[in-house]
Amino acid sequence: MDARAFLAGIPPAERDRLTATADAPGLRHLAGHLALILLLGLWTGFRLPLWGLAVWPLGIALAFLFTLQHEATHRTPFRSHWLNEAAGHATGLVLVQPFLWFRAFHMAHHRITNLPGDPELAEPKPETPGQMAWHLSTIGYWRGKAQVLWQNAFGTPDDYVAPGRRAAIRAEARLYLAAYALLAVLAVATPLGPILLGTWLLPLATGFPVLRLYLLAEHGRCPQVANMFENTRTTFTTRAVRFLAWNMPYHAEHHAWPTVPFHRLPDLHDRARDHLRQTSDGYARFTADYVKSFGQGIDAK
Repeated sequence: MDARAFLAGIPPAERDRLTATADAPGLRHLAGHLALILLLGLWTGFRLPLWGLAVWPLGIALAFLFTLQHEATHRTPFRSHWLNEAAGHATGLVLVQPFLWFRAFHMAHHRITNLPGDPELAEPKPETPGQMAWHLSTIGYWRGKAQVLWQNAFGTPDDYVAPGRRAAIRAEARLYLAAYALLAVLAVATPLGPILLGTWLLPLATGFPVLRLYLLAEHGRCPQVANMFENTRTTFTTRAVRFLAWNMPYHAEHHAWPTVPFHRLPDLHDRARDHLRQTSDGYARFTADYVKSFGQGIDAK
């Protein structure tokens, strides 16, 4: 059974239950995520004993704010519109990923998931050990983000940005650039510099490779077909990873039905599990299998 047939068989009452949004689950989850960041940030910022051990976990927690921004593009983590927009813009500033632009990018990805024209396919998946090392270095990723920000601010946004949204995305990019310029001035002129470096930039640089590995599992090695149960992978993992990723390891379920909020994805998974075509028993297993496939003539998709 493909994803469309599966969704068509869900009774209307259950559809309403699964797609109902609410503020409380998202606020509780956000409080937990921010508490983790605050705890690790204070440990690092105040140079408490063994503070160096907290830098990498802090970076991972910061990097995985990406999954909250991702959910906010769908307007699903909260019922209140303003909460979704605020979460999207705040995480965008932390991650150097403008929220309005990312919504346009991500909606294009959902329209043609893992098919020719999907903007996520513009960056080829690693196919050799060297390419994997480059992928995890994140150098190309950050360079690409800087280019997108500059292009949105002073050039023409990509084709997947609707003409009616280009002015807003241009204004957004210029505001981001102004905010980063202000932070740079404050970092040089005040004691803020070491704080920004030690609790944001350095941790984020160390934690982002983990997010890159996580994201590789979503569609890497999946066939280029229209069925969301085939072109997207669900990864079985721990509660801790599901917490950090706002339940997005249930990724095939999310792509099959993007309007289901994160806190209902486990329920949707219970219904869909027997129909999933692409799954992996953990991110370590996926990564090991992916690396083993180098040189075996398997195309990364």
